[in-house]
Amino acid sequence: MNSISFDSPIGKIRIIEEGGYITRLRWGHELVQSDEYDEEDQGKSDVLDQAVEQLKAYFAGELTEFDLPIAPKGNRFQSDVWRIMQSIPLGETLTYGDVAKKLGAAAQPVGQACGHNPIPIIIPCHRILGAKNLGGFSAEGGIEDKVWLLKHEKAAGLLI
Repeated sequence: MNSISFDSPIGKIRIIEEGGYITRLRWGHELVQSDEYDEEDQGKSDVLDQAVEQLKAYFAGELTEFDLPIAPKGNRFQSDVWRIMQSIPLGETLTYGDVAKKLGAAAQPVGQACGHNPIPIIIPCHRILGAKNLGGFSAEGGIEDKVWLLKHEKAAGLLI
């Protein structure tokens, strides 16, 4: 397992790679609370270098779609939700209900799958909204980070 950290507009981000695939992305308070990974970065890899390069380009407004090998760990339903999230173009959003309808499921499990997304930003769970509000966001900065990401992407202008 390798990891690398860098400073971003939403705080320090750590990316974790295992076997040539990005498996997790964490920032801020989650880094301090996590006992999964040491505080220091471990190892180097081309995948981590690519991830940092692409995330920096995203934050600079120069990247609209990530092209990284990822391997999020979750159950089949979560994986189906995450796949739909990845299909949402930058600047667009879906609701929990939209995703639920695509999967023939209820909206609440979709929200739970969003909350268990191990690779936020790259798998853009922030692009999933409630029917009448922004919904939740389980990452470090909570809803404020979700708002920042949506504004950065010029998405959901009527809700923000």
